Amino acid sequence: LFPPTPPQHNADPQKTAFLLRKQWTLYSVTPLYGFSSAHLKHYARLLSAFTAAEKQKGLAVEVGVELDIKVTVSNIPDLKGSDRDQDAILVQLSLRSSASQKNSEDKLVWSGCFCCVSGDHLSENLPEDFTCLPLFLVNGAEGYTSIVGSWFQKTFDCCFRRLAISPLNLSWMAAMWTGCQVDKTTSAMELVFSAPCLPYPLDISYAIHPEDAKALWDTVQKTPGEITQEEVDVFMDCLYSHFHRHFKIHLSATKLVKVSTAIASAHCDGIIKFLQSKYLAGVLTLLTELAISQIQ
Repeated sequence: LFPPTPPQHNADPQKTAFLLRKQWTLYSVTPLYGFSSAHLKHYARLLSAFTAAEKQKGLAVEVGVELDIKVTVSNIPDLKGSDRDQDAILVQLSLRSSASQKNSEDKLVWSGCFCCVSGDHLSENLPEDFTCLPLFLVNGAEGYTSIVGSWFQKTFDCCFRRLAISPLNLSWMAAMWTGCQVDKTTSAMELVFSAPCLPYPLDISYAIHPEDAKALWDTVQKTPGEITQEEVDVFMDCLYSHFHRHFKIHLSATKLVKVSTAIASAHCDGIIKFLQSKYLAGVLTLLTELAISQIQ
């Protein structure tokens, strides 16, 4: 279910390395109307002027004038699951260095990445004026996310929604990522549960040695490369019963809120961190599916 790289498309790890080991907030995005990847430099200029105007509380700014914030919009052909997928689009906001520091680099303050990994089936029935990039990943301050989001919504008639991850999907991630082969790993698989209906917040952290988790999954999984809901349920039930035997706590009565493995970590609030480049496409395929299911 998680091929190391998609069979149809060989990505260059260097070009997607910017995604690794950063915290990304997930959004789903409805199809963009009238978007063209041939006009990315033009979009960058317009977004730059819009950002400056927003930061100056609505005072108009001429397009093309040197601004404090530099906006770049570029495509990433390597970030897709097949040749039928749209190229991913990367939007970056940087603070320009002052004139006295002309040789110093601009400081990157915000990144947003629109992508569609193995989600080409969504584009099949779309009118040709629409571009489908349903998954949007954000790293940076919420203020910039709001500015960029409102510009895209006004310009391309699309709608952004935070993408939460349900406990059911988190349990699938725990099972799938446990089954992935990682060359060297010292990090334990960690599951975090939240206890409901208490007057104070209580989180329970459950760490499992990666080799033990993999051995358990290997006994549960019937067909390598395929996963069923029944297998995921059995895997989680085994972990729950082991925990209950030692601590007399029923984890089935709590809510799974976070999964951390050597492949990636994911939180129910829709926050993810990618840790392995060779499984990046697989994780993004799953997130693309979640984004598509939210907008359909």
